[in-house]
Amino acid sequence: MGHRTLLTALLICLLLTGNLFTAPDQAAARGNERLVPDPGVVSYTFRHQFDEDFEGTLDMIKEMGFTKIEFSNLFGNTAQEVRDMLDERGLSCPSFGVGYGNIVNDIERVIGEAKILGAHHVRVAWIPHDAPFDIQDARRAVDDFNRAGRTLKQAGIQFSYHNHGYEFRPYGDGTLFDYMMENTDPEYVGYQMDTFWMTHPGADAVELMKKYPDRFTMIHMKDLREGVEGDFSGGAPSEYDVPLGTGQVDFPALLRAARDAGVEYYWIEDETENVVERVPQSREYIRSIRN
Repeated sequence: MGHRTLLTALLICLLLTGNLFTAPDQAAARGNERLVPDPGVVSYTFRHQFDEDFEGTLDMIKEMGFTKIEFSNLFGNTAQEVRDMLDERGLSCPSFGVGYGNIVNDIERVIGEAKILGAHHVRVAWIPHDAPFDIQDARRAVDDFNRAGRTLKQAGIQFSYHNHGYEFRPYGDGTLFDYMMENTDPEYVGYQMDTFWMTHPGADAVELMKKYPDRFTMIHMKDLREGVEGDFSGGAPSEYDVPLGTGQVDFPALLRAARDAGVEYYWIEDETENVVERVPQSREYIRSIRN
């Protein structure tokens, strides 16, 4: 057999067996994968729409392409009613937001409602305090979070605290947030990173994800307008909230760090009035970020 005939036969064999250029093709495919799973959305984003038409809003959220919703308000429905409406639409609620008082004074109800909703995460997003937030507030929260986290863990539920900006006041060699991280039990207490409320007080979300890679369970993805200089108040005008990818947060770098850290859920939250137009834009931006 001549060299040309032998080469032709070899090429045909490789093409038929699918082995030609397999490694480069696989590498290209990996490079084109989305960096993180499809995000969910936080119910607070559509609070006005839910107040007007709960079921219609669920339909709209599904049409936008979402399959997961983090509820922190049931909008006058029971947990079972919400679960039934979600099930009818193929939607789920893997994370349930509750108030600080609920985990301190009524945790059995929290557990019951979370289980009905199908949530295996419970999170708290605000620590009651008289400003400024101080070490006494942080110590009280640490004790309450460790206690509640242990109880929730025994029920098969992961507890997480959602930062809100005031925790980044300086304390010791770091911040009050560092104090809380170091004194909450990793077995019982996780953290839900809110990117807006890390950037607003001047913290670096990417650095903190890398500093505490085993502590963040979820992310609330919100962006802070360019040029805004924040503070430790935990409050800001809604116009500071801009569509994802148009503000100060470096989402590609953050999401790579979050993937490496094993973050489980990624939630889009928008606190403005024109969420129906903005949320699909933010969702597509997150879905466009590739490896």
